[in-house]
Amino acid sequence: MTVDLLITDAYIYVDHGHEIAGGWIAIKDGRIHSHGQDAQAAPQAHRTISAHGQLVTPGLINAHHHMYQNLTRSYAPVTNGTLFEWLQGLYPLWAGLDEESVYLSTFIAMVELLMGGCTTSMDHMYVHPKPFLIDAQFRAAREIGFRFHATRGSMTRSVEDGGLPPASVVQDEDTILADSERLVAKFHDASPGAMDRVALAPCSLFSVSERIMRESAMLADKHDLRLHTHLAEDPDEDAYCAEIYGCTPTEYFERVGWASPRSWVAHYIYPSSAEIDRLAHAGVCTAQCPCSNMMIGGGSADAMDLRRRGMRVGLGCDGSASTDHASMWLETRMALLLGRFRHGPHSMSARDALDMATRGGAACLGREDELGHLRPGACADLVIWKMSDIALAGALTDPVEAWLRCAPAVAGTTIVNGRILVEDGVPLMSNLNDILRAHTREARRIQRLSDQI
Repeated sequence: MTVDLLITDAYIYVDHGHEIAGGWIAIKDGRIHSHGQDAQAAPQAHRTISAHGQLVTPGLINAHHHMYQNLTRSYAPVTNGTLFEWLQGLYPLWAGLDEESVYLSTFIAMVELLMGGCTTSMDHMYVHPKPFLIDAQFRAAREIGFRFHATRGSMTRSVEDGGLPPASVVQDEDTILADSERLVAKFHDASPGAMDRVALAPCSLFSVSERIMRESAMLADKHDLRLHTHLAEDPDEDAYCAEIYGCTPTEYFERVGWASPRSWVAHYIYPSSAEIDRLAHAGVCTAQCPCSNMMIGGGSADAMDLRRRGMRVGLGCDGSASTDHASMWLETRMALLLGRFRHGPHSMSARDALDMATRGGAACLGREDELGHLRPGACADLVIWKMSDIALAGALTDPVEAWLRCAPAVAGTTIVNGRILVEDGVPLMSNLNDILRAHTREARRIQRLSDQI
C-alpha cells in the first residue's frame, strides 16, 4: 500500500509520553496512518518530506479567539486601557463589521494561525451588527482548508440596558436563538474528522440575559453541541453578579445549567478554590490566554493549579486587538514562562505547555480522541517546526525544550487534514496578497469610524 505523504528523519512528539527520535510518520486519507523509527519499515509514499532532524508535533489548537479584531490591532486610543475601557473604546468601531470585513479578517487570522503552528481554531464571534457574519467565516475556512469551530456568540445588553456595547451590535433573544438553530443546521458536522463545527457561546454572564444562558444550554443538549463563554475574567464581573444575581460568576454559571462536560470557558482568573474544584468535577474545561491577559494587565489563570485540581486547560490567542498577534507558538511559550514565574522552575516544563496547546485544546473542543496527538487514526494535523541554526546552536539534548526556550520558532510546514497549507514557512494561498490589500482597506474604513463618534 502507498500512503499520501511520508515525513522522515524527524524528532516526532506523538503524544504526552510518546516521542520518536529520528523517526518517520505516514499520512493517508487525511489521517495518521502509521509511524516508527526504522526507516526500512516506512511505507511507500506519493510524496516524501525529509525533516532533517526537525521537531514534528501535533498541530496546536486555539481554544479562544476573536478573529475580527485584527481589523483594529494596536489601535492607539485604547492600547493602554483596562479591559472595560478597551472594550468601550472599540465596540463603536466593531459596529462597522459586515460580511466582507469578517470574511477578510477571518482569512487573515487563519493564515496567521497556520504560520504559528495552529491547525484547528475556534472563533468567538459575539458582535453582530449585520446578519450572516459567521457564514462569511465558514467561507474563509473552507477556501483555506482550515479546521474550524465557529462559536455563535451573542449579546443582549447594550449601554441602554447597563451593558458596555452600543445597541447596534446586540440582538434580541429570539433572533439569537433562531440564528443559532440556522447555523447548526447549515454548518455543524458531527461526523469524525469534521472540518466544520458549531458551538453556542453567549459572550459573558454580564452581557446576555438569563434566558439566553439557559436556552443555549438546552439547545446544546438538543443538538449535542459544545458551550463556551468568558468566565471570571475581571473583578468587575464579581461585583456585577453580586449586585444583579446575588452570587458569584461561577455560582451563576452553575445556576443556569452550564456546569457540564459540554462547557469550556475563557480566562477563569478569579474563582475560589472550591469553585475550581466543583467545575473540574463537572468536567468543565478552561482556555488560558497568557499574552492577552498580560497585555491588558488583568491577571491570568493559574493553569498549573487548575490542572492539578483536575481541570483540562487549553490555550487561546484571544482577541487580535488585545494580544495583537495570532501565534499559538508564542502563547505556548508564554504559558511556560508564566507558569514558571508563578510557581518556580520545577513547576512546569515545555512538555506541559505543549500538552496544554494540543491535548488541552482538543479537550476544550470535545475532540481529544482525534485531535491534539499523532497516534494512528488521529486527524493528520501536524507541524514541522522551523528554527534558525543560530537560535539552536548548542541545543543538543532535548528538542522539545529547545522548541520553546530557544526562540523564535515558526511553522516550516503546516499540514491540516493531510494537506500542506504552509511550506518552507510560506502560506500556499494564491490569493493572499489580494486578501491583504482588501483587509487593509477594510481596517482603514472601520478605524475611520472613530471620527464619527
